Amino acid sequence: MILWYAAGAVFAVWTVFQTTGLDFRLVALGALCPLLVDLPFGHMAVAHALVTPVVVLTLVMLGTIGRGRRLLRRRLIGLPIGWMCGLALSGAFMHTEVFWWPTAGSFGDVPLWPPMPWPVALEVLGVFAARWIWFGFGLGDPERRRVFLHTGRLVAVEASR
Repeated sequence: MILWYAAGAVFAVWTVFQTTGLDFRLVALGALCPLLVDLPFGHMAVAHALVTPVVVLTLVMLGTIGRGRRLLRRRLIGLPIGWMCGLALSGAFMHTEVFWWPTAGSFGDVPLWPPMPWPVALEVLGVFAARWIWFGFGLGDPERRRVFLHTGRLVAVEASR
Protein backbone atom coordinates (compact mmCIF):
# COMPACT_ATOMS: atom_id res chain seq x y z
CA MET A 1 0.00 0.00 0.00
CA ILE A 2 2.88 2.34 -0.73
CA LEU A 3 1.05 4.49 -3.30
CA TRP A 4 -1.99 4.78 -1.04
CA TYR A 5 0.13 6.47 1.60
CA ALA A 6 2.74 8.35 -0.45
CA ALA A 7 0.61 9.58 -3.35
CA GLY A 8 -2.46 9.93 -1.14
CA ALA A 9 -0.60 12.26 1.22
CA VAL A 10 0.84 14.37 -1.61
CA PHE A 11 -2.62 14.62 -3.18
CA ALA A 12 -4.22 15.60 0.14
CA VAL A 13 -1.56 18.12 1.14
CA TRP A 14 -1.56 19.77 -2.29
CA THR A 15 -5.36 19.92 -2.30
CA VAL A 16 -5.43 21.60 1.13
CA PHE A 17 -2.40 23.92 0.97
CA GLN A 18 -1.78 24.39 -2.78
CA THR A 19 1.72 25.62 -2.11
CA THR A 20 4.94 25.17 -4.01
CA GLY A 21 6.97 25.81 -0.86
CA LEU A 22 6.75 22.34 0.68
CA ASP A 23 9.13 19.50 -0.02
CA PHE A 24 6.64 16.92 -1.24
CA ARG A 25 9.28 14.20 -1.14
CA LEU A 26 9.27 14.57 2.65
CA VAL A 27 5.47 14.63 2.70
CA ALA A 28 5.47 11.25 0.94
CA LEU A 29 8.21 9.90 3.22
CA GLY A 30 6.39 11.17 6.31
CA ALA A 31 3.22 9.38 5.20
CA LEU A 32 5.17 6.11 5.03
CA CYS A 33 6.85 6.61 8.43
CA PRO A 34 4.05 5.09 10.54
CA LEU A 35 4.32 1.87 8.52
CA LEU A 36 8.11 1.82 8.43
CA VAL A 37 8.56 2.49 12.14
CA ASP A 38 5.85 0.06 13.30
CA LEU A 39 6.71 -2.73 10.85
CA PRO A 40 9.06 -4.47 13.34
CA PHE A 41 6.21 -4.58 15.88
CA GLY A 42 3.86 -6.22 13.37
CA HIS A 43 0.96 -4.02 14.46
CA MET A 44 0.10 -0.36 14.99
CA ALA A 45 2.27 0.95 17.80
CA VAL A 46 4.10 4.14 18.75
CA ALA A 47 4.36 5.52 15.19
CA HIS A 48 0.57 5.43 14.82
CA ALA A 49 0.03 7.43 18.02
CA LEU A 50 -0.78 11.13 17.57
CA VAL A 51 1.99 12.04 20.00
CA THR A 52 4.70 10.86 17.59
CA PRO A 53 4.13 13.31 14.70
CA VAL A 54 3.51 16.04 17.28
CA VAL A 55 6.96 15.32 18.77
CA VAL A 56 8.49 15.31 15.27
CA LEU A 57 6.77 18.65 14.52
CA THR A 58 8.04 20.09 17.81
CA LEU A 59 11.59 18.96 17.02
CA VAL A 60 11.41 20.52 13.55
CA MET A 61 10.09 23.81 14.94
CA LEU A 62 12.58 24.00 17.81
CA GLY A 63 15.48 22.81 15.68
CA THR A 64 14.94 25.52 13.10
CA ILE A 65 14.58 28.55 15.37
CA GLY A 66 16.50 31.59 14.25
CA ARG A 67 17.25 33.67 11.24
CA GLY A 68 18.60 31.84 8.25
CA ARG A 69 16.77 28.61 9.04
CA ARG A 70 13.40 29.40 7.46
CA LEU A 71 14.24 27.49 4.29
CA LEU A 72 15.29 24.44 6.31
CA ARG A 73 12.07 24.68 8.37
CA ARG A 74 9.95 24.96 5.23
CA ARG A 75 11.66 21.89 3.82
CA LEU A 76 11.49 19.76 6.99
CA ILE A 77 7.91 20.67 7.92
CA GLY A 78 6.77 18.25 5.20
CA LEU A 79 7.84 15.28 7.32
CA PRO A 80 5.42 15.77 10.26
CA ILE A 81 2.67 16.94 7.88
CA GLY A 82 3.10 13.76 5.87
CA TRP A 83 3.23 11.68 9.07
CA MET A 84 -0.12 13.11 10.16
CA CYS A 85 -1.53 12.29 6.73
CA GLY A 86 -0.20 8.75 7.15
CA LEU A 87 -2.16 8.45 10.40
CA ALA A 88 -5.31 9.64 8.68
CA LEU A 89 -4.82 7.34 5.67
CA SER A 90 -4.14 4.34 7.92
CA GLY A 91 -7.29 4.93 9.94
CA ALA A 92 -5.29 5.01 13.18
CA PHE A 93 -7.77 7.51 14.62
CA MET A 94 -10.39 4.74 14.69
CA HIS A 95 -8.37 2.84 17.29
CA THR A 96 -8.46 4.80 20.54
CA GLU A 97 -5.85 2.68 22.31
CA VAL A 98 -3.34 3.34 19.52
CA PHE A 99 -4.14 6.89 18.46
CA TRP A 100 -4.32 8.34 21.97
CA TRP A 101 -1.40 6.37 23.39
CA PRO A 102 0.00 6.84 26.04
CA THR A 103 -3.13 8.38 27.61
CA ALA A 104 -5.39 5.49 26.56
CA GLY A 105 -3.21 2.66 27.88
CA SER A 106 -1.46 0.03 25.76
CA PHE A 107 -1.51 -0.33 21.98
CA GLY A 108 -3.47 -3.53 21.78
CA ASP A 109 -2.94 -5.61 18.66
CA VAL A 110 -4.33 -3.52 15.77
CA PRO A 111 -2.99 -4.86 12.44
CA LEU A 112 -0.95 -2.57 10.18
CA TRP A 113 -3.09 -3.42 7.16
CA PRO A 114 -6.84 -3.89 6.86
CA PRO A 115 -8.17 -7.30 5.79
CA MET A 116 -8.42 -8.17 2.10
CA PRO A 117 -9.67 -6.84 -0.30
CA TRP A 118 -9.20 -3.37 1.26
CA PRO A 119 -5.43 -3.10 0.69
CA VAL A 120 -5.91 -3.79 -3.02
CA ALA A 121 -8.73 -1.24 -3.30
CA LEU A 122 -6.72 1.40 -1.43
CA GLU A 123 -3.64 0.80 -3.57
CA VAL A 124 -5.77 1.25 -6.69
CA LEU A 125 -6.86 4.62 -5.28
CA GLY A 126 -3.17 5.36 -4.71
CA VAL A 127 -2.50 4.60 -8.37
CA PHE A 128 -5.17 7.14 -9.34
CA ALA A 129 -3.61 9.71 -6.99
CA ALA A 130 -0.16 9.03 -8.46
CA ARG A 131 -1.58 9.44 -11.97
CA TRP A 132 -3.19 12.74 -10.96
CA ILE A 133 0.16 13.92 -9.57
CA TRP A 134 2.06 12.81 -12.68
CA PHE A 135 -0.22 14.63 -15.12
CA GLY A 136 -1.31 17.52 -12.86
CA PHE A 137 2.28 18.57 -12.26
CA GLY A 138 3.61 17.64 -15.70
CA LEU A 139 6.13 15.14 -14.38
CA GLY A 140 6.35 13.59 -17.83
CA ASP A 141 8.50 16.60 -18.71
CA PRO A 142 12.13 15.75 -17.82
CA GLU A 143 12.85 19.28 -16.54
CA ARG A 144 9.82 19.34 -14.23
CA ARG A 145 10.70 15.85 -13.01
CA ARG A 146 14.32 16.92 -12.36
CA VAL A 147 13.14 19.94 -10.34
CA PHE A 148 10.84 17.73 -8.27
CA LEU A 149 13.51 15.09 -7.63
CA HIS A 150 16.10 17.75 -6.74
CA THR A 151 13.96 20.15 -4.65
CA GLY A 152 10.74 18.30 -3.81
CA ARG A 153 8.69 21.15 -5.21
CA LEU A 154 5.61 20.65 -7.35
CA VAL A 155 4.13 23.31 -9.61
CA ALA A 156 0.74 22.66 -11.17
CA VAL A 157 0.46 22.66 -14.94
CA GLU A 158 -1.61 25.59 -16.16
CA ALA A 159 -4.87 24.49 -17.73
CA SER A 160 -5.14 25.35 -21.41
CA ARG A 161 -7.73 27.98 -22.22
